[in-house]
Amino acid sequence: MGDLAIDLAIYYQIGTARGDYSLLSSMNVSKPEFFVAFGNTINDLVLQHEVDLEKKRWRRAAGPSIPSEHFAMSSNAKARWVDGTPEYSFHICGLHKLFPEALFVHIFRDVRSVVRSMLHFHRVAGGTLVANQDEAYRYWLRTVRNCLLAERAYGWRAVFRLRHSDLVCAPEATLRSLLNFLGEPYAPECLEPLARRINSSNVPADFEIDDREANPTLIEEASRLCHEVEQTPQPLEKKIAILKDKEAKHRAQAEKLSKELKGKKSIIHRFRSRK
Repeated sequence: MGDLAIDLAIYYQIGTARGDYSLLSSMNVSKPEFFVAFGNTINDLVLQHEVDLEKKRWRRAAGPSIPSEHFAMSSNAKARWVDGTPEYSFHICGLHKLFPEALFVHIFRDVRSVVRSMLHFHRVAGGTLVANQDEAYRYWLRTVRNCLLAERAYGWRAVFRLRHSDLVCAPEATLRSLLNFLGEPYAPECLEPLARRINSSNVPADFEIDDREANPTLIEEASRLCHEVEQTPQPLEKKIAILKDKEAKHRAQAEKLSKELKGKKSIIHRFRSRK
């Protein structure tokens, strides 16, 4: 959905490019309204298909031999949903436009643990996440920096920093803080999923990374940022200047892609004309 937010920005520009001669401009459709309309539709669609997700979970647990008529929908219908895609770190501005009421959780983890996990991923899933250590360190730096900017841009009411180490060492207290941020009640059952590792690379304890294979400047840069985040509390107030900068970058990215799209359409049109 991060890419969708960029695409919507592009099409809004196209739909308002000629003032009153453009449909969106002539009907006074504002940019926030345009984004929220799509966000509301996505939200409704996801909640409407909750039963399909629950059926799949039930089928995996029940096995293939149990008849489908034994399925019973849970009476505790959910009114919110979670998407844990790591790449959303690069699209927080656009996602905030789509879902203004959305809450973001920045799960911060020690850089070396993340690099070890990313380098070991292919042994579990078959495919690779990164080609080498340098790429892993760069990816960690990009995601963490984007999340830190979001913390400062939107403030603690919209973005919550959750330290992975706190979740491991003090799971109940950490989950209570998280649920308080989300406005959800705590229950002892919340700790049950933490009893097993989910979506993990299952890195063996003896698996070590050889720093000689990585750029020392990258290692130093990532280690310094990691230490700073571990030692520095999350900022409480949002910074308007940073928010405006993120908005400007999102707008600039959409404008760039819009020009590229227009160029491709022009080439296609000329090609068709020649035919």
